[in-house]
Amino acid sequence: MSNRSWFFASQGQQQGPYPEVKLRGFIARGTVTADTLVWSEGMADWQKAGDIPGLLSGISGPPAVLGSGAFPQAGGSLSSDFGTWALLGRGLLVVIGDLSVIAAPWTKTGFYRWFVAHLRIPQRPDAVFTGKPGDIWYAFVVLALGIYAGVIHVPYLKFALVPVQAICWWIIIRWLIANLSPDGHQCPLAFTGGAWAYVGWYLLAAVSFFTIIGWAWALTAWA
Repeated sequence: MSNRSWFFASQGQQQGPYPEVKLRGFIARGTVTADTLVWSEGMADWQKAGDIPGLLSGISGPPAVLGSGAFPQAGGSLSSDFGTWALLGRGLLVVIGDLSVIAAPWTKTGFYRWFVAHLRIPQRPDAVFTGKPGDIWYAFVVLALGIYAGVIHVPYLKFALVPVQAICWWIIIRWLIANLSPDGHQCPLAFTGGAWAYVGWYLLAAVSFFTIIGWAWALTAWA
């Protein structure tokens, strides 16, 4: 069987052909699991890798079983491997970038790239963030400028900026999700929430904090 070439199905697309040694590499990394459909010359139809005698044997690591979709449904939980001090340092760098305004797109993008690189997604060891500072620089600049709204003596300016900040965060969230890759490849992930609905939830959360009533429920429902 070692000289056979293999195909496998991933996210609805056919991958291959690959020599068996490379297929076993995919198995070791969790790209191909017991539930992944595979096919090789001589087989009547596609079969699950776990149903083929000897294919998964000799592979180190825990058994991996994936459900449908880009993310695993079983076999571990999402975690991170960064420490408190590292997070604090990165957070301070973001604050400095926001205070300088001009550097905000670079410090924020760098933080997101660092954060995703230290996430541990079960069976997806190569998670990366592919966004660039110039993609939505204007959203970061507007949010950074909003920091100074409190020191400008213009009546109600700080409150008037709340919907603007909400729109900026909506743009950022869409950008974050679109540039998140759980396995090192571009994935069709998207945030489909509408802008006005997001602004509404943002305002509701803001009001709940001002009134100190129900903010936990508002944030939970918003999430």
